[in-house]
Amino acid sequence: MFTKKELLNKGIKLMLYALPLMFIGPSVIYNAFINKKNMWHYLVLAVGVFLCFLAVYFLFKGIKNVTDSLFNNER
Repeated sequence: MFTKKELLNKGIKLMLYALPLMFIGPSVIYNAFINKKNMWHYLVLAVGVFLCFLAVYFLFKGIKNVTDSLFNNER
């Protein structure tokens, strides 16, 4: 069983992009809920939610690339 190393490296790289976003996104959301009296509350909350969705997207895309490279799935 041979692996496609380029696709495997791309998948691992995408999962490494998702790792810091998994911590930054919830921290930004927490900061938005702490500072409710600030006028930037909704903007900071929207940025935090966007970062969380971006982390989930990168994680699923990376897992898909890793599994495609391991099981020789043709695209």
